[in-house]
Amino acid sequence: MERTFVMVKPDGVQRGLVGEVISRLERRGLRLVAAKFMWVSEELAAAHYAAHEGKSFYDGLIQYITSGPVMAMVWEGPNAIAAVRQTMGATHPTKADPGTIRHDFALEIGRNLTHASDTEPGSAEKEIQLWFKPEELVDWSREIDRWLFE
Repeated sequence: MERTFVMVKPDGVQRGLVGEVISRLERRGLRLVAAKFMWVSEELAAAHYAAHEGKSFYDGLIQYITSGPVMAMVWEGPNAIAAVRQTMGATHPTKADPGTIRHDFALEIGRNLTHASDTEPGSAEKEIQLWFKPEELVDWSREIDRWLFE
């Protein structure tokens, strides 16, 4: 079973799309194992976006992600990383496939509603460890899992 990190960014929270994101991931068949509604500290933002430090957009990224509350979550399921990224759509909303969250609800890359762990090996696990303590992750099963997972 694979786990991945998902965040509804401040624009998604402000637009009332947290429920839409959760609903789409649940309907996809993924299982929510952790969630918290929170303000992102400057320190957490810097750690999360460390790979972009020094780039021209870094300061704006930090300012934006700390500008309002976010919904941080961990989702689980077979091929969860790929399934979440496919559900979110391409980073640039006008290049996202119809039916994806970004295509359906966003217009600009700087307001693309969500973050999802990338496909780099270990990336999801690093982000999960950055955002959640081990005891905040809930191991559980649903009765419908046998109808969703082989």
